[in-house]
Amino acid sequence: MLKHTVIKRGLATANPLIIKNSRIQASVILSRPPQITRDATPFEKAYFDYREKLERQEATTTPTDFYFKKGSVAERRWKHEEQARQNAMKDPSTSLSEALQASQVSWEKENEGLTVSTKLEKLERVTEADDKNNKKSLDRALQQTLYLVVKPSGDSSWQFPQGPIDTTEYLHEAAERTLSEQCGVDMDTWFVGRQPIGFYKENSQQPGLKVFFMKARVYAGQVKPNKEITDFAWLTKDELSNHLSSEYYKAIKDCLGDI
Repeated sequence: MLKHTVIKRGLATANPLIIKNSRIQASVILSRPPQITRDATPFEKAYFDYREKLERQEATTTPTDFYFKKGSVAERRWKHEEQARQNAMKDPSTSLSEALQASQVSWEKENEGLTVSTKLEKLERVTEADDKNNKKSLDRALQQTLYLVVKPSGDSSWQFPQGPIDTTEYLHEAAERTLSEQCGVDMDTWFVGRQPIGFYKENSQQPGLKVFFMKARVYAGQVKPNKEITDFAWLTKDELSNHLSSEYYKAIKDCLGDI
């Protein structure tokens, strides 16, 4: 345990902690979890289509007279979709879901006046932030986890929000303070635990540097960096490898989710 007395302070760290000629710092791996399910892989799509066709082949015929009024719009639409399904059953290269989707699109175009009141609109899986490659937006890469990285003033390298630990605070307290000082207080965040999930050591200067990474989640809000931060970005794991230094990324890559 680094210390056991909690004292309220300002932005400055009065007594930075140094142990065995190493400056001790706390960092925050702040993430936004995926907001939608990921797209299925080609193998998964093929497997699901195989299972769906197999179940359909073994299923009994739907009693249309029981479910639909004869001559109704619902009956006509169902027959239109059923014809598409039957055609897909004869063509191994066409999946049932793709055939059904194409049937629904063609039906809505041919019967636009009948479907206005019941038409459902699906939200796009690609957002405006994706199209504009806006890496400051949390409304991007909805299928993946995003991680917050910052660029300190006077330093060209990216890193997770991090700062020195005072001799009067615990690791998780230093991490929470650093995040609020560098990135503002307008984010609703939750620190997963009080134990670090990763560690990075740098001996390029004296005294050396040891960084302990704490895990946290963001639920709402946005970064409002202070003067010490010149830039910030919300990046996926693959994008982090292109922004962080190789040694820094190697130290934390196993702490990051693959989705």
